[in-house]
Amino acid sequence: MRRIKKNLSLQEKYEEEVVPALKKELGIKNPLAIPRITKIVVNMGIQDAAQKKELFERLVSDMSIITGQKPVVRPARLSVAGFNIRAGNPVGLKVTLRRERMYAFLERLISITLPRLRDFRGLPLKAFDKEGNYTIGIKEYSVFPEIEAGKMDKPRGLEITIVSNAANLQEARRLFELLGMPFGESKN
Repeated sequence: MRRIKKNLSLQEKYEEEVVPALKKELGIKNPLAIPRITKIVVNMGIQDAAQKKELFERLVSDMSIITGQKPVVRPARLSVAGFNIRAGNPVGLKVTLRRERMYAFLERLISITLPRLRDFRGLPLKAFDKEGNYTIGIKEYSVFPEIEAGKMDKPRGLEITIVSNAANLQEARRLFELLGMPFGESKN
């Protein structure tokens, strides 16, 4: 008799498939030492939109729709005359996702948003930092299906950082591969 495989959410996939695989591959006995994603941080620069209230409110709304959580407005720490920035003025939006919202966002990112990118051939492996965190830059946030591209004044980007507690780069890379991150071919 054939067993029908149910569709697992990303969080269920992590708990039921990824944890046992990592435990076996890495020889980890302590379940708390198994690599996992701890948070996802989404950032957007809005320096030019800060003076236009309508545009600023739309960007806050769009970020809320994309992440499912209201963003925090980040003020400038320093004044920079060359860029027309004054200390205290809003220059960015930031959302930190954890637990269920984090897994739901990552699942939509992997299965829906990234394949919608133009000429997408996989994510580069060089975007890992030394601690095993992975950062993705998206040039136009209109690739998210929740956003109407016609209402944007100009292309605006996002930076998505996926933070893991992996002990090293190899563990982090294996964690992301097992979760289904679409990495491209390495050119090493």
